[in-house]
Amino acid sequence: MDLSPVWISLKTSVLSIIITFFLGLWAARGVVSVRSTKAKAWLEGLLTLPLVLPPTVAGFFLLYLFGAKRPAGIFLEKVFHYKIVFSWQAAVLAAVVISFPLMYRSARGAIEQVDANLIYAGRTLGMSERTIFWKIVLPQARPGILSGGVLAFTRGLGEFGATAMIAGNIAGKTRTLPLAIYSEVAAGDMDTAGKYVLIIVAFSLLIVAGMNLRGEKKDEFTGGDRKKTK
Repeated sequence: MDLSPVWISLKTSVLSIIITFFLGLWAARGVVSVRSTKAKAWLEGLLTLPLVLPPTVAGFFLLYLFGAKRPAGIFLEKVFHYKIVFSWQAAVLAAVVISFPLMYRSARGAIEQVDANLIYAGRTLGMSERTIFWKIVLPQARPGILSGGVLAFTRGLGEFGATAMIAGNIAGKTRTLPLAIYSEVAAGDMDTAGKYVLIIVAFSLLIVAGMNLRGEKKDEFTGGDRKKTK
């Protein structure tokens, strides 16, 4: 069994979640601070659009923008002498675009659930908005933000449609686990496809179970602290 899809999927997912995590957090903070209801609604719709679009449609837009004869593609080639289409970096781009809405929505929901009184108290103490965000909002919203990160990571790990459109299905180069499963099924090799399926299921289950166990341990710890204070 060729293990290159495992390595490609791992490095693609890890790099994409790093980008998606900070990008989603920054976007969530920005949208929450918008006062206009209409502007917030339009921003929300735009940022969550990849969540409701078929991945192949998102992949088409990426290919349209980053193709060799398209604006972003021409810019990258002229300035950096680099073609992103049909490279593993294109798979990272696809994973970021598709998984971003999950990270953004989770982060936004967590930030909006923070007690406003804590924020007002920080302002009363003379804290800047940046300090309030890092010292008050972020610690309070951390569970929801981390959950969004897990969802975004697993979504990026399982991305298929957009990746196939912009990165292709090149063995040893851009063939991720989902693409490898498709290729093996198309070739009639169900045994190898089944092994790839087990690998991706094991990864996803390990990540989700680990997140749940960590949350339960934290609840037990905070629950014990509350009993002591009583």
